[in-house]
Amino acid sequence: MSYADYTAEEIESRGRAIFAEQIRDRLNTDHRGKFLVIDIETGAYKVDADDLVATKQLLATRPNAVIYGLRIGFPTAYRIRGMDDFTNANRPAKSQCHTRIGVQK
Repeated sequence: MSYADYTAEEIESRGRAIFAEQIRDRLNTDHRGKFLVIDIETGAYKVDADDLVATKQLLATRPNAVIYGLRIGFPTAYRIRGMDDFTNANRPAKSQCHTRIGVQK
């Protein structure tokens, strides 16, 4: 099958189920923060500190894999920083936050 055969919700549901039922108990604290990618059709998986490396490793053995990925020990794989994440000491200047795209000086 291919990605076209699944909705995003189905991929997430199957990936979470495989992780909970087959993989979670095999991991230890050394895996925290690493990326896990799972072929939702076979349960095959790879773990690496780099999500792209893990994905390429899985695709090397399963070229048609339908992949679900997560970061071990974290609720999300990535975080997008907003202005609230900066303290006053390292807050970028206002001019850096409000650049005008497409305007030449």
